[in-house]
Amino acid sequence: MKLLTNVRKLLLLNCRQSMKQRLMTTTIKKATHDQPVITSAQLDELEQNALMRHHKNNVPRIRQLVEALQLSRHSTEEDTLQQLAAELQQLPNATHPRLVAYDNQPLELAKYEHRLHPEVGAKQFSELARALNLYRMEHLGNYTGHKSYYLMGQLAMLEQAIIQYALQSLTRNGFKLISVPDILPRDIIESCGMRTEGERTQVYKLDTGECLSGTSEMALAGFFANRQLTEQELPLKVTAVSRCYRAETSGLHEEKGIYRVHQFTKVEMFAIASPEQSESTLEEIKNLEIDLFKKFGINFRLLDMPPCELGAPAYQKYDIEAWLPGRQMWGEISSCSNCTDYQAKRLNITYKRARDRAVVHAHTLNGTATAIPRLLISLIESYQNGDCIQIPEVLVPFMNVQHSITKNKKIPETKLVKFIRSA
Repeated sequence: MKLLTNVRKLLLLNCRQSMKQRLMTTTIKKATHDQPVITSAQLDELEQNALMRHHKNNVPRIRQLVEALQLSRHSTEEDTLQQLAAELQQLPNATHPRLVAYDNQPLELAKYEHRLHPEVGAKQFSELARALNLYRMEHLGNYTGHKSYYLMGQLAMLEQAIIQYALQSLTRNGFKLISVPDILPRDIIESCGMRTEGERTQVYKLDTGECLSGTSEMALAGFFANRQLTEQELPLKVTAVSRCYRAETSGLHEEKGIYRVHQFTKVEMFAIASPEQSESTLEEIKNLEIDLFKKFGINFRLLDMPPCELGAPAYQKYDIEAWLPGRQMWGEISSCSNCTDYQAKRLNITYKRARDRAVVHAHTLNGTATAIPRLLISLIESYQNGDCIQIPEVLVPFMNVQHSITKNKKIPETKLVKFIRSA
């Protein structure tokens, strides 16, 4: 997929500085004034990649703009070049060659089993948490709206215990903690590969034109925008805890409750690496995730995701799915991706190469250490024991040395108030 790398270089060209001439000299086969800026065969490859990834196919529009450039008489050339640059920016990243044979199905690489679960009879998270008076999601219209939730008492403590344990593990492995903002400019979010416009956008937009962040990956990537690093600093590894805001909803029965909500807490890993380091850095992030979930003692599996599940920025992606005994299903609790230079070129994240002092674009990678709601579902359903929940041993030190969660008798039931009469 060297072609896609070369095409992305066009995004750096300045429309006001002879862009047409530069476009002609940055394709795989050097173009002349009598040849198309991008050949038909090259556009075919771009289109094949977009279709394989189930991405919006804007290559027909790119073909039209390329043809228009050949016929232009300079009066509309700059406008056409600007449109072409915008369309090129919408192309997805290249795809790792090994994924091409996957079709639309992930490949299960490993399965980790730590507990025996009954095939029937296991209770679901919502039933368990309500019985223990630790959770509220229903009838919250007067408070927070649809797809929101309250965690109370020991369940709220368990959330914080998971966060602290994950941060302890990550910082011991060289990740530096950064506290990030949740409100970001839309160009940062779009540069990371998430669309802010259109019917299917998951992004909450504010009246100011800024957006609520869907993951701290975006704020962490934005922190390094227009930064030039040295090769000696790489791989640079950072982590953050943030609230994540998603406008997505789902009516699927298996995704009810806190499985898919509008806001949740997540511990995220983010790394900047050289092209030579990015493959091994992805493996490091993946192995850290596996180690975390092994120590939680839940059953989970590792998946190598097919092209149609990569989104726009990822070159390759691993997912981790946990077994949810109450729902009798696998549910995604983590993922990690190598975005190569897709985000770095859009955010201008560069480093100075040691061997020749050249300034080149870095590779960016990300991974989820813990996404709280789904991990809570897996832990509570996996560790249920009658009328109490056993706490995984690694989390006990963060839970005031409690070994189990029992019914919360201190916090009263939340009741819906429809009307309040004035005195």
